[in-house]
Amino acid sequence: MKKVLQIPNYLYPNIGGIEQVARDIANALALTGDYDQKIICFNETARDGDYVCNRKETVHDVVDGIEVIRCGCITKKASQSISLTFGCELFKVMNDFNPDIVIFHYPNPFEAAFLMKYLNRDFKFVLYWHLDIVKQKLLGKLFNGQTIKLLERADKVIATSPLYVEGSFYLSKYKSKCQIIPNCISETRMTVSDSIKERAYELKTQNFGKIMCFGVGRHIPYKGFKYLVEASKYLDDRFVVFIAGEGDLTKELKNQAKGDSKILFIGRLSDEELIAYYLAMDIFCFPSITKNEAFGIALAEGMYFGKPAVTFNIPGSGVNYVNDKNVTGYEVPNGDSKAYAEAIIKLADDDKKRETMGIAAKSRVNELFITSKFQENIRTMLAGI
Repeated sequence: MKKVLQIPNYLYPNIGGIEQVARDIANALALTGDYDQKIICFNETARDGDYVCNRKETVHDVVDGIEVIRCGCITKKASQSISLTFGCELFKVMNDFNPDIVIFHYPNPFEAAFLMKYLNRDFKFVLYWHLDIVKQKLLGKLFNGQTIKLLERADKVIATSPLYVEGSFYLSKYKSKCQIIPNCISETRMTVSDSIKERAYELKTQNFGKIMCFGVGRHIPYKGFKYLVEASKYLDDRFVVFIAGEGDLTKELKNQAKGDSKILFIGRLSDEELIAYYLAMDIFCFPSITKNEAFGIALAEGMYFGKPAVTFNIPGSGVNYVNDKNVTGYEVPNGDSKAYAEAIIKLADDDKKRETMGIAAKSRVNELFITSKFQENIRTMLAGI
């Protein structure tokens, strides 16, 4: 039985792209019975029902039957958690567990600084590349040497789309090591119950005669919601634009949208309510604008429900891999709100096009971005290194 150690930044009940991928990998390997697993990460305050985490505590607990070592954090610098216990806990797990395979989720410079001490050991090393360091450019330059050493040591580098490999300064130089494993959506989480169907019908009834546009995500700069709000100014009154989620920019976005009755902010949604909106909507709006959006799980979720998407062109981002231009939706020049609105109008004016693109969108997700395909890809990759 091979021993696998994963090193993400956080894990459930913290919710985010990297956290979910780490959990998906663990579940994929657990199904085989061929792997003994551990996960070491930072701790961060979060809660899901009775499952509670506190940032400052260093604890060993269990998620999905797998031991998780959470290292307490004292502060954050440039979005990077700082822990006084991570080095000690990593030392213990590297020596006592002695993994055969280490999967390190990049970027995470603090954790990488401690992992570097062990890179000369005899284990297979998978560098799971989620995104380039884009926002903190100075930090990226500071850790350039560290990043090169990780890439040089890696037996395999995993990227979520071919576009990201081509557009990444680092990955483009290590193409021979790169393997594409797209992220996945959870079909189980997206299950449609009778109550969800009823809620979707209620939403359609409440908005009868309207073209329902829907966008969801954190209200932070790279998610691009200000461009969706701007685009609404070019839409006529047959449209309604629902924006779900919240974040640092929520107040600013609401101020920007004042006087535009077409835009409705609906806050954070439960899974059931989210799925109801996915079902009820006519067009999915995904206005992210930078490579911080490396893939777009919410985009794949919207497409899973057979709805066409409208996205911006983001050089080097997997967003334009998930949404196949002119097949599963439209793609417009980055940051061009008027062009974004024109794409929405084009879909609204052509029922047949919306239907055809929606069918293609669902087909693309079922072919490439579902859990079973992800699990197959992960197991095949590890068996081959």
